Amino acid sequence: MKIAIDAMGGDHAPEVVIAGTEKARDHDADLEFILYGDEAKIKPLIHNQDRLTIVHTAEKINSDDEPVRAIRRKKQASMVLAAQAVKQGEAAAMVSLGSTGALLAAGLFIIGRIHAIERPGLLPTFPTVDGKGFVMLDVGANAENRPYHLLQYAIMGSYYAKDVRGVNNPRVGLLNNGTEANKGDKLHQEAHDLLAAAPGINFVGNVESSDILNGPADVVVTDGFTGNATLKAIEGTVRTVMHMLKGAIYDGGISGKLGGLFLKNNLKSMAQTFDISSYGGAVLLGLKAPLVKAHGAADADTVYYTLLQTAKMVKNGTVAKVVDYFDAHPEVAEAKTTDKA
Repeated sequence: MKIAIDAMGGDHAPEVVIAGTEKARDHDADLEFILYGDEAKIKPLIHNQDRLTIVHTAEKINSDDEPVRAIRRKKQASMVLAAQAVKQGEAAAMVSLGSTGALLAAGLFIIGRIHAIERPGLLPTFPTVDGKGFVMLDVGANAENRPYHLLQYAIMGSYYAKDVRGVNNPRVGLLNNGTEANKGDKLHQEAHDLLAAAPGINFVGNVESSDILNGPADVVVTDGFTGNATLKAIEGTVRTVMHMLKGAIYDGGISGKLGGLFLKNNLKSMAQTFDISSYGGAVLLGLKAPLVKAHGAADADTVYYTLLQTAKMVKNGTVAKVVDYFDAHPEVAEAKTTDKA
């Protein structure tokens, strides 16, 4: 299995990319990687070139580049060539730490979407208090969505939860402003009805943002605007709480430091639970092949987990299962024509 990697994307590339890639290579003997980037910078970082191929690129897409324009004009950029490798069948999947906007554009315009999927959604994994976690989509690939798009997200998210996270019969929840079936605007009310009627989906109803970290669902579906706002609210809250806890310990004098010492293992466990690096990257679901975006500030461990996550999608044929679902359930495809939102 070959995975294409944009080795130049991210804040600490290519160092963390190479370190994480070698760790993934050593973990799984079935994995091969094609590294796209500046060979002069990449090669000295490699300790063992077994199952690693470098494709030299002279261009790089920067974070301040306009995404679509950069994909169309920088034909020799590492991100573009990695996406081309997937399109041409030279690689089974792609990973990048680079610009999210540019990566979404590369996925849509180069790799291409599954025919049945109108708008691919971005899916990250979130922590829960019990350590099991959940996935949510869309978290920003689309500013607006229709009810049928949320139904597609539920289907794709369910297969991802089964194949990558090992969840049997994943529970699907619709993010809403109340748990009652009649809550929300027209979009959410119609999406609720579509999800409740969809075959093969374990829909558990509406879930609220105040409760999702308690794990009421394994897959949470929402529109891209709401999902992105929720993502940032969770990330910001976790950072703030951890910072406040640390401040309370260090500013609490002798008693605070002693209390922190006694709670050290508990606090460490809490930090590990909410350490999103172990969950890998965010997947753009709905494309013809897996495309995964790791955070730009990711370290080598995050790259490692992201590559293993990507490999699971390929090995389990997650994309093909989504295609087969829509082929086997034409009535779900017909729901698009009754979408009134």
